[in-house]
Amino acid sequence: MQAEIKRLFETRTSVRRYEYDAIPDEAMETIYAAIRNSPTSYNGQQFTVIDIADQEVKLKLYEITGQKQVKTCNRFLVFCADFHRIGVLAKAKGIEMPEFYNTLDGFTVGVIDAAITMQSAAIAAQACGLGCCCVGYVRTANPAAVAELLGLPKGVFVVCGLAIGVPREQPDVKPKLSKELLIHQSRYTDKDMTQALVEYDNEVTHYNATRAGSKSDNDWCDHILDYYREAMNFEMLAAARAQGFDIKK
Repeated sequence: MQAEIKRLFETRTSVRRYEYDAIPDEAMETIYAAIRNSPTSYNGQQFTVIDIADQEVKLKLYEITGQKQVKTCNRFLVFCADFHRIGVLAKAKGIEMPEFYNTLDGFTVGVIDAAITMQSAAIAAQACGLGCCCVGYVRTANPAAVAELLGLPKGVFVVCGLAIGVPREQPDVKPKLSKELLIHQSRYTDKDMTQALVEYDNEVTHYNATRAGSKSDNDWCDHILDYYREAMNFEMLAAARAQGFDIKK
């Protein structure tokens, strides 16, 4: 069992091409079970998952995001932070709903719950022999259009999407930062990490130039900074406020 879990983590890749086969109901139930039993802050379960099998809805999401795997996957799961649900119960019980969701910590709690749950779903999917790919553009491309398409009430905010399907490809495993750069013991080790980072940057450049399938001359550093530059144009605070999250502190 330990060896199998180790293999799952060490061979995980983002799969973007899928067969037309339907995902077996048993596999989806395994994924649902992983979602339901994911750890959440306070056991508040501040998340909701929208499972999209309807091809028409997936096509509309593809038009919004431009991400091909959204329309070619068999199931597309959208993971949301959700404070609407507990508000419904609070109202029914005559309890005043504190505006925890309007604090940075509250908003972060919802995002963390949704993100942890997505990771649980991804691991479960991989354990069932399926391929999957996280799609952040479902959050950023056009938040208002996605919220309208999915009928999201106030208090619900998209965090990320997960495309799942029977894999048609097996991409090469991407090189990752070393254990020493990612994991610190007892406290942050602020030693000179420049050389190790340069070596990793070169490793990613070599991987992109030689990997199976499409190749590129991308490095790691500037490629990631390009994403940061693009993301500087996202109006995510306005999008959060439109969904009822008015973060004040």
